[in-house]
Amino acid sequence: MKPSTKDLAKGTMHEVKGKIKETTGKITHSTSLENQGRAEKIAGKVQKKVGDVEKDLEK
Repeated sequence: MKPSTKDLAKGTMHEVKGKIKETTGKITHSTSLENQGRAEKIAGKVQKKVGDVEKDLEK
């Protein structure tokens, strides 16, 4: 698997995990968990962008 594809997959995974944490934090009124979820979601989006850039550079 190419590095760009790995970054895209990992980024998507982090986004999903982050969304789950964020939602769980909202439901349980845990601002800490909600903030962790937001941070992980953002990290996932960044990692996906890195994968996009790598994919463009491979062409």
